[in-house]
Amino acid sequence: MKFKFWGVRGSIPSPGPRTVRYGGNTTCIEVRSDDGTLIVLDGGTGVFCLAQALVASGVRPIVAHIFITHSHWDHIHGLPFFTPLFLKDSRVRLHGVTDPDTGNGIEHVMSVQLQNSYFPVSETQLGATVEYRTLQVGEAFPVGDAVVRNVVMGHPVTDLGYRIDCQGKSLFFTGDHEPLYNLYPAEHPEHAAFAAHVAQRTTAIDELARGVDALIVDCSYTRDEYPSKRGWGHGTFDSALAMAMRTGARQLYCTHHEPTRSDDELEAVFAEAMARHAGQLPEHLQVFLAYEGMEVELGEHPWKN
Repeated sequence: MKFKFWGVRGSIPSPGPRTVRYGGNTTCIEVRSDDGTLIVLDGGTGVFCLAQALVASGVRPIVAHIFITHSHWDHIHGLPFFTPLFLKDSRVRLHGVTDPDTGNGIEHVMSVQLQNSYFPVSETQLGATVEYRTLQVGEAFPVGDAVVRNVVMGHPVTDLGYRIDCQGKSLFFTGDHEPLYNLYPAEHPEHAAFAAHVAQRTTAIDELARGVDALIVDCSYTRDEYPSKRGWGHGTFDSALAMAMRTGARQLYCTHHEPTRSDDELEAVFAEAMARHAGQLPEHLQVFLAYEGMEVELGEHPWKN
């Protein structure tokens, strides 16, 4: 199994000379199982670049299984530009969870974006066979020779973290994730009950990520930036490192980079976090800053096209 980053920025695309090394596209990860099955994690603007590569490859038909973590714009706004949707021989299956507040399933993600007010092409004009699969929380879903499982992460809307297993190799992607915390002060009567709730959910997340070869985590903020961003639904480099250590991951990939941060600034805050944890990380753990074009064959070192 291998995977490739096509978008690593969070919140909004940030192209330009300040982000040329790590890339300015928003979240999209291509995963290939051992039998070549295409699994796509999220449909940020990076999915357009993936689409262009798929078309240029000449391989037909294009069959894509897209798993959406959640419906915030930076994780879906590339979907209408996913070129295989317009090819008659293509098949695209979109997977995601029902929004508990609205009752809308994953099909709502496309129908909203393809309204005439926002996009000139309607869903009826798409050439591909498009299917929608609303996932149940915690279900194991077979895709080719891989199995995709999910768990609810920490975010203001329902956000699924996905684990993919294939032939003894595994990865876990958090999507957007803020480590869960107690909303109530210690003296509040709800504090103890909510602490138990936080512990239960954190355990469920850690258990699904346990022992993965690759852990891909939202690292939007630094430790110093986080207090002013609390409740926004994103993590820090420090919380990602802590998760990697708790779960026994072999590799950690830091992603969802803050869009206002230049490549130089990104490398600086990453180096600061790594220096702070020097001597604390297990010897087996490798830690990387994800960048567009980074491709990983599980069991080997990352390389760049």
